[in-house]
Amino acid sequence: MVPNAGGGSLALVTMGVGWDPAAQRRWLPGRTKDIDLNAAALLFANDAIVDVVYHEQLMSQDGSVRHLGDSTTGEGDGDDELITMDLTRIAPQISTVILLVTCYTGQTFEQIDNAFCRVIDGMTETEIARYNLSKIHAHTGFLAGKLVRTQQGWEFRSIDEEIQAEHPVEAVPQLAPFLV
Repeated sequence: MVPNAGGGSLALVTMGVGWDPAAQRRWLPGRTKDIDLNAAALLFANDAIVDVVYHEQLMSQDGSVRHLGDSTTGEGDGDDELITMDLTRIAPQISTVILLVTCYTGQTFEQIDNAFCRVIDGMTETEIARYNLSKIHAHTGFLAGKLVRTQQGWEFRSIDEEIQAEHPVEAVPQLAPFLV
């Protein structure tokens, strides 16, 4: 459980995902397959999924969660995909937001150079959590953590679990244990 650095509950949170493009393999002729990691936020009312924000739906129904654009290559330094969450505007029935990373192109994280996921308190610009995804073996999905609405406000709770999922839809059936 992580409240914001100044105490109290979280108000603005960003999830950033970054990775390096697929390197050309000298011993393989032709082009390598691009790597496309995807950041996703899945919004739940208790154990029922209500909304998903990811590369195919860039904004939640209430406008409080936004995906800032899909990188399909990992080109450039720093975060390649960002999801911003204004927790003060999330619909009142939403109790949990699960933060997910999947590899849409099917590579396991160990096959991806410098892959990471980080969660940032948007009010203080402090990193709440950082995960080195390149150390994950034989999985295509990663549950970073969840934002949980409590009586005191929103809190971040790390999950740090690997799953098999190339798309958020494939992850949904695996999320029930993390909604309690």
